[in-house]
Formats: sequence, structure tokens, C-alpha cells
Amino acid sequence: MVRCPRCGLWYLSPRLNEPAMVAAYRDAAYFEGGAGPGYTNYLAQEPTLRRTFRRLLRSMQSHGMTGPSSAGGPAGRLLEIGSAYGFFLDEARLFFAYRAGTEFSEAGAAVASRSADRIYVGGLEALPDSAHGGLFDTIVLIHTIEHVYDPVALLRGLMQHLAPGGWIVLATPEMGGFWRPLLGRHWPFWKPPEHVAYYDARSLRDLLQRSGCVEVRRMPYVSYFPLSLVREKLTPWRKPAAEEVGGGAGASGLAVWMPATTVAAAGRRPLA
Repeated sequence: MVRCPRCGLWYLSPRLNEPAMVAAYRDAAYFEGGAGPGYTNYLAQEPTLRRTFRRLLRSMQSHGMTGPSSAGGPAGRLLEIGSAYGFFLDEARLFFAYRAGTEFSEAGAAVASRSADRIYVGGLEALPDSAHGGLFDTIVLIHTIEHVYDPVALLRGLMQHLAPGGWIVLATPEMGGFWRPLLGRHWPFWKPPEHVAYYDARSLRDLLQRSGCVEVRRMPYVSYFPLSLVREKLTPWRKPAAEEVGGGAGASGLAVWMPATTVAAAGRRPLA
């Protein structure tokens, strides 16, 4: 990692070229058991991810970021960039009437499509023109922006799909927390080659402002993790017990709240 002396952003250098990284995201094994970038068992984290996402959605609701209210039920349109298996979109059904997402992995998109109104395979380029696809009230990127090579260009592009006054919400590993210096090279979010940029509260706020957002604010973000995953990351030398291998009950049955692991912020598209 190197750090820009002007803006304070940490980033990976050198890094894999973007087309090669996108090809890795499209690999069918990215979410389950891939030998390279990706997750050993993403599905095993479902209970704790859903619990984390419910907390975030309630926080978004309290800040007026879940679309216009409706006496008949949830209203508003949500877009998630990097939907993985669609757990966030599924939890958002109580907060939004329409839920869409993007995902590079076709395997991940197939799973996410069961929990959303529409999943687009690809990135920003996969979204339809806003005149045909409609504008969204809220766009979220949860543990996605750290993968993005040109984040300002992406967010400015997403602003074209965001309704005036709508919100963009970002959540990403907390570079400014105590875990990174404490764990050093064993910091779990140090994931080359896929994590290419690292943010703290200041640089995340600056990113939203440089992308054209107003009313930028920090958001609370409470992260839960399976106990076995916490053990694995904090004691990488430890051999996992038999019941933890493969994501069984021992891997996901117990949830642990971990403070200062994720930093989140939101910004609004100007009304005019």
C-alpha cells in the first residue's frame, strides 16, 4: 500500500490491470471456494450479513434514505452495486417497493435474482439508460468501492441514475480504525489484488464530495461476523476445528459484533 500525500487515500501499487480483475469477479468460484481472489464460503456468512444489513437499513430509514413513504407499504426504488447473493436486497423488501442490483458474477447474479426485481450482470455499463430504466431514490455500495479503480467516475455515472435529492450510501473497510495497525499484515481486509483502495472517514467523505454529492454525512455501521470467521482472521496460524470447516453450524451459529471494521457515509444528489 502507498498513500497519496495530498488527499490521504491509501491504494494498492502496483495492482492487477482492471480487465484481469473483472475476469476474476466473473469466475464461478469467486464466492465459494476459489483458489484466488474471492471467498472461501460466502454463503456461511449469510446470517451475520443479514443482521448487519438490517441494522444499516434501519439507520438509513431514520435518516430519510429509504424512499418516499407510502400508506400502502414500502415505496421508492433501490439500486445496489455489487449485490453478491442479494442478501441486502432481500432485507430491503420492507423498505423499498422496487429493488435492483448489479453483479459481475453470473453465478452470484442468478442467486441474487431470487431476492430482487432485477439484477444486471456487469457494472455501470450494464444499467439501462435512465430514461428507460427509471431513476432510483437510493443507491448503495456495500464493501464494493474498495474494488473500484476509478471511484469518482463510477459515482458520477451513478448520479445519472439517481433521482434529484436521492442518496448514495457507501460502506467500506475502515482504514482509519485500530484493527489495521493492530493486526498488520493479518488485517482481514488487506486483500490484494482485489481491494485496490482503502478509505477512512475523511477520504470517503471527500470521494462523495468530489463526485458531486451534497449534504455528505457519516453513517453508523454495525458489523456482525460468524465467530469462526473472527477466530480465523485474528488467529491465522490456528487450525480450524472440524465443525468449522465447510461453513456448518459451528461456522455461522454464533454472531460477534466487531466495532470499527467498516466506515460508512452518504451523500445526496443536488435537487438542481
